[in-house]
Amino acid sequence: MTRRTLLLLGAAAILSVGGALLLSPGGTDRQALSEGGLAFPGLAAKLQSAARIEVRRHDGSLEIARQGDSWGLPAKGGYPVRAEKLREMLVGLTELRLAEARTADPGQHARLGVDDPARPGSTALLLRVLDGAGAPIAELILGRRRVRTQGNVPEAIYVRRPEEAQAWLAEGRLAVDADPQLWLDRDVANLPPERVRRVTVHRAEEPELVLARPDGAERLAIEAPAGAPAPDAVAVEEVARAFELLTFLDVRPVAGMPGQPAGEARFVLSDGLTVTVAPHLAQGDVWIRLLAEGGEEAQRLNARWRGWAYQVGVWKLKAFAPHLDDLKAKEPSAPTTPKP
Repeated sequence: MTRRTLLLLGAAAILSVGGALLLSPGGTDRQALSEGGLAFPGLAAKLQSAARIEVRRHDGSLEIARQGDSWGLPAKGGYPVRAEKLREMLVGLTELRLAEARTADPGQHARLGVDDPARPGSTALLLRVLDGAGAPIAELILGRRRVRTQGNVPEAIYVRRPEEAQAWLAEGRLAVDADPQLWLDRDVANLPPERVRRVTVHRAEEPELVLARPDGAERLAIEAPAGAPAPDAVAVEEVARAFELLTFLDVRPVAGMPGQPAGEARFVLSDGLTVTVAPHLAQGDVWIRLLAEGGEEAQRLNARWRGWAYQVGVWKLKAFAPHLDDLKAKEPSAPTTPKP
């Protein structure tokens, strides 16, 4: 989410609340809450200074940090979070409206899911939005969601301010997840297999392996080494599909890419695009580094790939850097003779 997006969000919310009071500069607004009012009047304007978001629960936590005009996960080396998910959460927080005052008895908080989020077994989440100095802009304990079966009825959730006993039923959609994996956009690339024209694979102490698609051919064929055995059509097609709907399992800065090199492959695609893949093998896991060349498309891909190493499924190693034996047609199995 860029600074411009936050500014637009702030402007829209200011208009919607019609001159609501701004948060005090020293931290969260401690004015008395009332039924029907916003949980955080004037929050959108204050979000311009937001620098960190924390989501905590008893068994883990999430931190999202601002990095210039973008937001990322420090636990993943600053990898960008899904902008639409962050936007949905912040908009939901600015629009959250208190519907009913509920219990102020701490002994009843667990029933609504707004007890101490640090307590073992608690289902509560603590959401904090902090400025650059670490001062809270907004803090809220989020409890159980209330299911509404009627049509056109807003979603509702039980909430409580930290250090206050009063719990509330609040209306509005507030989607908050403490699992860092749910904040990542796992898409790496989606390049159709028919675009792949030529693949050159280098592996240590092995001859160069080349697959090429002759003009007009539907499939890649083994061009080198000379005298290569008949290929397995499915295995060769997997090489062509190496970048089709490619997603990652994990991500980290390329400087911390684990494992040892497992070869290198250069994919030449249509429209002047070339992609070089450098896979590593780390205790059975496969990590890859990607580099694109060739025009604006390559620039767009590199803008996403540059500086990152991606863990992919172990089966992808045979697509990105196959051995010649990986592509050989399988020997037909001998027929079994039924027992008398």
